[in-house]
Amino acid sequence: MPKSRIRKKADFTPPPSAKQATNIKLTSRSWVAPVMLALFAIGLAWIVVFYVTDGSLPVESFGNLNIVVGFGFIAAGFGVSTQWK
Repeated sequence: MPKSRIRKKADFTPPPSAKQATNIKLTSRSWVAPVMLALFAIGLAWIVVFYVTDGSLPVESFGNLNIVVGFGFIAAGFGVSTQWK
């Protein structure tokens, strides 16, 4: 049985306009990790200080809302983490 010819496909070369679109410069997001970790640490420290001082610090007038403030910092850290690439 005779073998069929192998057909070689032409290599695909994208049009010049598509090559120019790939030269987009990405912005640096080196600030994201330090800000995220700082917000996590501040939130954790806020909650720990509240519990260790029996509610007299960081802000005595907030009362138990100090826990919400601490978790707010932690939530803000998670919000910032969505910018990390």
